[in-house]
Amino acid sequence: MAAEIVNPRSESTSDTGPEGGAEPLDPFDPAFALHRGGKMAVQATVPIRDKDDLSLAYTPGVARVCTAIAEQPELVYDYTWKSSVVAVVTDGTAVLGLGDIGPEASLPVMEGKAILFKQFGGVDAVPIALDCTDVDEIVETVVRLAPSFGGVNLEDISAPRCFEIERRLQERLDIPIFHDDQHGTAVVTLAALRNAARLSGRTLADLRAVISGAGAAGVAIAKMLIEAGIGDVAVADRKGVVSADRQDLTPVKRDVAGFTNKAGLTGSLEDALAGADVFIGVSGGTVAEAAVASMAAGAFVFAMANPNPEVHPEVAHKYAAVVATGRSDFPNQINNVLAFPGIFAGALQVRASRITEGMKIAAAEALAGVVGDDLAADYVIPSPFDERVAPAVTAAVAAAARAEGVARR
Repeated sequence: MAAEIVNPRSESTSDTGPEGGAEPLDPFDPAFALHRGGKMAVQATVPIRDKDDLSLAYTPGVARVCTAIAEQPELVYDYTWKSSVVAVVTDGTAVLGLGDIGPEASLPVMEGKAILFKQFGGVDAVPIALDCTDVDEIVETVVRLAPSFGGVNLEDISAPRCFEIERRLQERLDIPIFHDDQHGTAVVTLAALRNAARLSGRTLADLRAVISGAGAAGVAIAKMLIEAGIGDVAVADRKGVVSADRQDLTPVKRDVAGFTNKAGLTGSLEDALAGADVFIGVSGGTVAEAAVASMAAGAFVFAMANPNPEVHPEVAHKYAAVVATGRSDFPNQINNVLAFPGIFAGALQVRASRITEGMKIAAAEALAGVVGDDLAADYVIPSPFDERVAPAVTAAVAAAARAEGVARR
């Protein structure tokens, strides 16, 4: 299968859709022009020019391959696309900054994710938007689809359900299950933070971080920073710092309270930022300038909400030594596309049964390493278009999978 950009000029730009319906918005909007007909197509990898080709690609030749796989199931990786294709699965409940917009409306994003897999990692991907939100139904559906795929990328599924869905799928399946909103964000954040610390002559152990947002990304970032050896990290939700003394915590947040906040901070996000070395925003909202000014000298501000960062870069630069956002029009973009294509490429390369914490940390270290001696305040993370990124992440993830015993080749 190949992911292709559909040429918008090959389609009509009239004010009626393919079924004669009216366009929902300006038909000359370039986004609608690019998306007309979808962004992907399926393409054969073998020719069918005559009856001999047909007899090999389909019956009777295909029967010999099917019989061999039935006798030796592991051959499915060698004689089908399973070894190189990922399912991109969503229920449409947490799409970009749009929220719960449903499966059909999520499909353009899932197609986009699939072409990013292909463009940046050489991995084929199939978008699958599910018309169900029940955890049991999603798990059962994906388990039944799994024989066709070498891995599953969970996408835009709201918290806290996303945590249970990922956990249960990985327990039942022996292929990599990866929720990109959690782990992709965490990998890229860790890579940028490693380089920011190196630029300032510090290590992760020297830093105290505050994360705004206790959803999928915030929880995953906190876990990964702890795993990587950060000095301390506190997570804040809408009601303030997630701490053990709070009686309103969900099970996920109770777990977070158990492994974060060694300093025992309480109160608001702004209270926690006083003297902090790092702010990581994955929640939206706005952080007051006075709170940013209260951070430690030489602080780092990673304000990653889109399209409006929690701290505007112009404000952050007044106080912070390194500023990163989720936007492409500012330096140091924390972009998941730096991680997930290479992570899956490495996992598929060695037929990994899962993606471990060690594999994710290896991905972050490789990504940080791409910057090398060019490290600067406005360059702590490489561009997604840096051709060194995917090969470096792929190789590091494959090596880590072998070292951790989850590789099967």
